Amino acid sequence: MCGIVGYIGSRQAYPILVKGLRRLEYRGYDSAGVALIDGDGELNVYKTKGKVGDLERFVGRKDVSGTVGIAHTRWATHGEPSSVNAHPHCSSSRRFALIHNGIIENYAVLKEKLCAKGYTFESSTDTEVLVQLIEYLRQAGHLETLTAVQLALQEVIGAYAIVLLDKERPDEIIVARKSSPLVVGIGEGEYFLASDATPIVEHTGNVVYLADEEIAVIARNRPLKVVNLHNVESRYEVKRLSMNLGQIEKGGYPHFMLKEIFEQPECLCDCMRGRVDSAAARVTLSAVMGGRERLLAARRFVIVACGTSWHAALIGKQLIENFCRMPVEVEYASEFRYRNPVIGAEDVVIAISQSGETADTLAAVELARSRGAFIYGLCNVIGSSIARATDVGSYIHVGPEIGVASTKAFTGQVAVLTMLALALACERGILTAGQCRPVVEELARIPEKIGEVLKQNEPIANLARMFAYARNVIYLGRGYSYPVALEGALKLKEISYIHAEGYPAAEMKHGPIALVDAEMPVVVIATQNGLYEKVLSNIQEIKARKGRVIALVTKGDDTISRLADHCIELPPVMECLEPLVTTVPLQLLAYHIAVCRGMDVDQPRNLAKSVTVE
Repeated sequence: MCGIVGYIGSRQAYPILVKGLRRLEYRGYDSAGVALIDGDGELNVYKTKGKVGDLERFVGRKDVSGTVGIAHTRWATHGEPSSVNAHPHCSSSRRFALIHNGIIENYAVLKEKLCAKGYTFESSTDTEVLVQLIEYLRQAGHLETLTAVQLALQEVIGAYAIVLLDKERPDEIIVARKSSPLVVGIGEGEYFLASDATPIVEHTGNVVYLADEEIAVIARNRPLKVVNLHNVESRYEVKRLSMNLGQIEKGGYPHFMLKEIFEQPECLCDCMRGRVDSAAARVTLSAVMGGRERLLAARRFVIVACGTSWHAALIGKQLIENFCRMPVEVEYASEFRYRNPVIGAEDVVIAISQSGETADTLAAVELARSRGAFIYGLCNVIGSSIARATDVGSYIHVGPEIGVASTKAFTGQVAVLTMLALALACERGILTAGQCRPVVEELARIPEKIGEVLKQNEPIANLARMFAYARNVIYLGRGYSYPVALEGALKLKEISYIHAEGYPAAEMKHGPIALVDAEMPVVVIATQNGLYEKVLSNIQEIKARKGRVIALVTKGDDTISRLADHCIELPPVMECLEPLVTTVPLQLLAYHIAVCRGMDVDQPRNLAKSVTVE
């Protein structure tokens, strides 16, 4: 995974590229680099291990002139993080410079063939193999650069988004993609390239999303040319960006993660706008109407997702089964794609991905489609690969999420899954308007209730200081709260590097209780619902073993609040909608613990925002 930026036009490229890299640093930040063609036709490449700031310091007073250039920030796949393995990579003659997102699965075979032809390699990356292959094909066949790129990509097995500079053609950039995101921004006499729209939005609102196996030739002061690998010209559509610059700035917050936690009330209002009509007790999703026949005829639903999206899927399973009385299975997309699943034309597969580019989830979609299943996509990024690969779908409409640890995307996913369950239940005749009304009315009040929770930010920050140096934490929940416990534990692991695990509360007795002692914090979701007495019993078991309990309780609770060591009070919420509220204090707790530990909250180690490789 990585961040890709490119520019060609009349302006100096370097400031645009570096600013773009900063916007994309959440996609990868173990090394960074830039390549520019100056006015004398020289190709200057600068790259270093570390973040974008390290690149700027490394560049210093070096020559960064030029109105065409490419830049990259890396998340290592092949080869450890280092200056040598950083992108851009150059061909042996230094005619070409290439940046790449994705994985070339057959790079070792291609590398062996090139070594036999006398090529040598500086790095351990698959990307260098590709740029050397392009040069070899061009030289061996006396080909145009575009033709060499087309032939090289026909030999490649894997996923890629590539941007190529040719110093012999300084007025041109060649880009291509397959199963990895790439967007072209069209300005006035200039073009911008990026992995996603965040570096482009301040320069232009007009973009083109390339399809798989499409190549764009981006020439200075000429219209965009798009062809496929066999040189057949493709039609493309110019689209308008829906995001604005304010959405990708911190807006006074110390971290994007905290900003995005606090955006959740507004984001959920945006997510539900035009879909939830509390006055009429109705939920309307265009995807349900568009796919009504296949959705109502479904034998079962299978939800595929990874990470945080998988936790949202577990909540979606309960919602759909509860409201629609339909069997639902939840699968890790990474496992689903490799285990020859039983899937057919009577199944509906729901694919959940914030970015819409998650490689495993996209592959699961392709597998399910090949078996005849009907595909429902649920993602955040308009025009993403999964959005385009599905039969119908719903955007969560929560705006760009920059923090690597997902927050508002999770609640947005859960909100859309709730709306999907309600809409399907009404279409299937399982819920009457009268039965639907209280749920819809409560759903419309959720943003306000999250706002109440956010008022406890300071007390939660104070609580976090007590547990900032815990070595292990257990999270417990039952029913709808069990996936929230998993998500709370994941957030803590991701950004604080404290080992944390989530369990169904009743499973404590079947092993994990052996870990409980006076040094073990246990976070328990203990709101007043149908399982309250059961959770109370679990807390008593923990306290009997001197465990330290942090309990999420319903405001006014006077039982668990006396038993627990610390309590976070929450407004009362209908049980099926509790995850939308209970997850917020766990996000804040993880955030403040990580800050206390001095961690880089927005860019945790070894992680990247969009997992576009296996």
